[in-house]
Order: sequence, then structure tokens, then C-alpha cells
Amino acid sequence: MEGGEGGALTLACGRVVNGDGGISAEQAWVSMAHGRVVATGAGAGPAPPDALDLGDALLAPGFVDLQVNGWGDVDFATAGVDEITGAIDELVAGGTTALLPTLCTAPLATYDATLARLNDVRAARPGVVLGVHLEGPFLGGAPGAHPPDLLCPADETFLRHVCDTFGDLVRVVTLASEADPDGAATRLLAERGVVVALGHSTVDFDGALAAADAGARMVTHLFNGMGPMHHRAPGLAGAALHDRRLVPSLIADFVHVHPAMVKLAVDARPDAVLVTDAVPAAATRLADGTLAGSTLTMDAAVRNVASLGVPVARAVRHATANAARVLGLYDRGRIVPGARADLVALDPHDLTVRGVWVGGRPV
Repeated sequence: MEGGEGGALTLACGRVVNGDGGISAEQAWVSMAHGRVVATGAGAGPAPPDALDLGDALLAPGFVDLQVNGWGDVDFATAGVDEITGAIDELVAGGTTALLPTLCTAPLATYDATLARLNDVRAARPGVVLGVHLEGPFLGGAPGAHPPDLLCPADETFLRHVCDTFGDLVRVVTLASEADPDGAATRLLAERGVVVALGHSTVDFDGALAAADAGARMVTHLFNGMGPMHHRAPGLAGAALHDRRLVPSLIADFVHVHPAMVKLAVDARPDAVLVTDAVPAAATRLADGTLAGSTLTMDAAVRNVASLGVPVARAVRHATANAARVLGLYDRGRIVPGARADLVALDPHDLTVRGVWVGGRPV
């Protein structure tokens, strides 16, 4: 899949799911030019005569995945540029038109080389690779699959270096309050425009709110990698459901989180973000059975959420506009004039992917 913007094209479909939680009437259409949506229509009026007819398909914004560690047999932390771009192209073909390759905990000295490689990946897939998510090594009391011997306190010198060297490449950093007890690293990152997510932490409810005061704005994979939520000690999970500043991400594969808790989360937080936390297929569990990631895809996550009785338009919003807003990208995750023409056609019955367009170009 090459970069560049597509020419003029109109898609006629059954309905348009706009990414903001709304869905159009039947006989809808979307016109694109130069990589952007230029017009939409629905209802009794006919589509432009040269429209490509998608039949009864639902046309939705492309999915945005803020946490994906690898795909197939490709680990984004170790593979070469060509392998990574090939894996990303497979994810795009499945409807994920924007993503953050995610790096798990590693020795600090290794990050420069890895980030330089992922910067090359971003250059090779502009518009699809939005940047990088650093998940660790500044984690705390719930390391999960992260090697405990590599965890360390938040290093402000390292973070300044990364921001100065790689500019806006790093978009999200997951850290634990235990690793940043005075909030200094959180404030530094927030001032640089990096989204700080709390995760792999046993911080209590008040500590999580203090981190939000310092600038934290997300909670990584709600319920996983954190202390339990108790009615007298809500913890980080309770803070994510309570404090509107802390947008929770959620792995909706029904393995990491029970379906009932997925439903609780999306009902409590209409702005929750679906992520895959996908890893190479051979690495989903450690030898002791600890979950180390998933083989979930974003389209499957949407189907799972919709299977709980959540309206399709809401399920789509959790995988599109919500994630884009976390990154401050208001021209993604929506189908409105001026938005990027990143679109996915879904079967209206089973929500499987029928077609994908990136920057107005068919994939």
C-alpha cells in the first residue's frame, strides 16, 4: 500500500455511520477528493450518477488503534522496516486505517534505535502510522507481562531526550503513578503534547486523581494491569470510570475482560477507546499463563461490543472518533466534509469488512 491521496470518488451505500455515534438514513453516499471527504448525503435524494455502488454496506470511518504491538509473526519492537510495513498493510486491509505501533518495556539504551526504525515506518506509511505508544518501562505494581527487572522510575532526562530527538513521534506514554510519584514526568510529557496514560499500576483512587491533576489523560487497557476495583477501594479502574479526564482504553476480546465488564465500561464511559493490544500470534501468553496481549482485530472488537446490545453506531464510535479525539485529531474517525477519507465498508448483518479506503484510495 503506497501513500498519496486519491482522486475524486463517490461511494453509495446502505447507511453512513459518521463516527460521532450517529447513523444516516438509507441510500446514503460519501464523496471524496484529494484524500478528504467533500460531501455526504442520505435519504430520498439520489447519489451522484458516477457513484460506486456498495449495495447495503454500512460505510464507517476507518478504525484507529492506539495500542498494537505487532501482527502475525511481526514484533514492532524488533522487526525491520519492511516487515513492519507489511504487517501494517495487513491491518489496514482489515479496516485499521490509523494506529500507534506500541513498544513494551525494554532497556532504556535500546529505545533510540527502535524509535529511529519506527520513524522510518511512519515515513513509509504517512497518515496510517500516527506515531508510537511507549508502554513502559516506567511501570509499577502490576507489571503483567512486562519484565519486572527492566521496570524503573520515570526518567525525565530520557523523556526529554526522546521528545527532543524524535519530535512528535511519541504520542502516548503509559506509566504508573508509583514510577512518577510527584507527577514530574507526567507534567513534562503533557507540556510536550504527549498523552500520558496510567497503567500497570496498583495506584489507589486518590493517587489516580492526583495523576490526572498532573496531566494524565488515559488509562491503559481498563481492568488489566491494575489493582481490583472494590466498592470501598475503587482504585485505578474506579478512577477511570469516574473521572472524565481519564479516558479508558479497553481490550474487548472477551478474554482480557468479561463481556459484562466490557458492557459496564462502555455504558459508563461513552468516550472509552477500543484497542487491540495485539502481539505476534505466538506471544499472547507467558509460560505461566499470564496474558501478554491479544490477536484481536479492531473489526472484531466492534463486533464484540455490538453483540452486547450496544448500537452499531456507538460501537463504531469507540473504535474511531473516540481514539482520534484522545490524540486531538478531529479530522479522523468521522465522516464529515473536511475529514480524512479513511473509510471502511461493513456488512450490515455481521459487521465484517467488505472494503477499505485510505486517503480516498481503495486498499
